[in-house]
Amino acid sequence: MTHSTHAYVTDDRNEKILIDINGELFPRAEAKVSVFDSGFVLGDGVWEGLRVHPGPDGKGVIAFLDRHLTRLWDGAKTLDFDMGLSKETLAKRLYDCLDANDAHEGVHIRLMVSRGVKSTPYQDPRATITPPTIVIIPEFKRALPETARKGKRLFTVHVRRGYPDGQDQKLNSHSKL
Repeated sequence: MTHSTHAYVTDDRNEKILIDINGELFPRAEAKVSVFDSGFVLGDGVWEGLRVHPGPDGKGVIAFLDRHLTRLWDGAKTLDFDMGLSKETLAKRLYDCLDANDAHEGVHIRLMVSRGVKSTPYQDPRATITPPTIVIIPEFKRALPETARKGKRLFTVHVRRGYPDGQDQKLNSHSKL
């Protein structure tokens, strides 16, 4: 298998993490969203990948959080849905989730937001019957020692995603097809 930048050290603590779904914490095995959620049925949503580093007080600090939240809000606006809460409220939820998991360094958070649950699996946004579904998954993910020691060689290709006239390259949407 090719050694990628996404390779990480397996951490047993991930089996017991608490996942935030719409402000409520669930053990990993019990964390679920509806099969009628627009993120599941249509790929209708936005996401961010966030890294947590230790802060001066020992608590975790989410790197570039303001920039990530701005991109998330811009993505939701592009898809024409209201996030349903403020950036400050979401930032508090992120940090509360980290605290609940005693996760303050070597952590990756997957933050996913969908338009919400549909009354039926139908594309029309008017079929949405709930506020957006917001899921916060923090996992302990440290780089492999080899990656940390040697680093990675990077290269850039001409087209990283679809062309801008067909897909906004700044948008982290659930469906990148």
